[in-house]
Amino acid sequence: MPDTNSPALPKTALVLPGGGARGAFQVGVLKAVAELCPRGTINPFPIISGTSAGAVNAVVLASKARRFRVAAAELEHVWGNFRCDQVYRTDGWTMFRSSVRWMMSMISGGLVRFPPSMLDNSPLRALLSRNVRFPRIQTALDSGWLEAVAITAAGYASARSTSFFQAAPNHPDWSRTRRQGIRTRLNLDHVMGSIAVPMMFPPVRIRGEYFGDGAMRQATPLSPAIHLGADRILVIGIRNEMADRTPDASHPQAYPTFAQIAGYTLDALFMDGLYSDLERMTRINQMLDAVPDDEETGVLAEMRAIDTMVIVPSDDLREVAYDYRKELPMAVRALFRGIGGGRSTEGRLLSYLLFESEYTRALIDLGYKNAMSVKDELRAFISAEPVARLFAPSWVQHDLVAVHGDLRDTSSRFIA
Repeated sequence: MPDTNSPALPKTALVLPGGGARGAFQVGVLKAVAELCPRGTINPFPIISGTSAGAVNAVVLASKARRFRVAAAELEHVWGNFRCDQVYRTDGWTMFRSSVRWMMSMISGGLVRFPPSMLDNSPLRALLSRNVRFPRIQTALDSGWLEAVAITAAGYASARSTSFFQAAPNHPDWSRTRRQGIRTRLNLDHVMGSIAVPMMFPPVRIRGEYFGDGAMRQATPLSPAIHLGADRILVIGIRNEMADRTPDASHPQAYPTFAQIAGYTLDALFMDGLYSDLERMTRINQMLDAVPDDEETGVLAEMRAIDTMVIVPSDDLREVAYDYRKELPMAVRALFRGIGGGRSTEGRLLSYLLFESEYTRALIDLGYKNAMSVKDELRAFISAEPVARLFAPSWVQHDLVAVHGDLRDTSSRFIA
């Protein structure tokens, strides 16, 4: 496979959006990519951008950029052996105390302070502190195995999407309306801030400001990769695009439970921005393609093409999660039932919180299967070979959804 860090070849970026436990699907795709690369291959993605659970996968890949197969294998080992108590505290006393504090806060009129979050994710901080060697990211940059890695979080005070990035010296900060890129040395706080799902996990203080899940303000998830110089972008999503059936008007639906609303909110939080960004890029590309090359002047002449490939699950992860619902710890199941999470319609929320190995292994297997079903296209994409040109995403609902496009970026005016 060609050295994708060579300046003569397109720079391929890897974009890993958030998704809680659904992040295991990304690991399955990365496992397939590792098998498609020759043994000993360094990281084939010079630019890596991650948000929320995708930020965890991003820093692991960046810190082990010298040996991509080893990084993918380590991710598979960790995700394939997950337990909920490695991510958030699941003991009965913690669950009971959290429930009581929330109830007392609501009925006391503020005399009892609301807890910072519904769940305590200190076990995940401990797990990541043992397994991620952040100083190795700079080693990878200095050695040329990596050009940039970005982690996105949302500032509660500034109401801005902030991409904290560690990169080669030629990458400057950027600032746009409600979003910015800040060069820094990445550490565990950046990751914990990026994964701090509102209400679920506590916000994290960075540079004097509290940050929460990066998906909250990330209207343009592809922007960090584009700012950091990507010519190609591989996106590994965590939601298929099969539309739900419209309810039968003759059979009134039950009032939505808290669990159903929370799951819907997380679904919109993690993925709607990504698909809107892809569609926006496609529309811009269509507009630009209508202009003959010899008439591209001014801003148009400065635009560059960006090839994209998107991989999302072929199966509905809500249904997969519901099949494994009994794997949740008993105390968590009790809390989950208390907020209305006992019906099949609440599989959406469950699919984000079910950090149990039976479920995560199923997602890893699905991601691997989906990626290998288009292994030739995937190998060509990460090898910087020509790809098929489409001007609008083609969401093909078979074994895999893959989008190839010749998309264009204006660096600042439209997308980045």
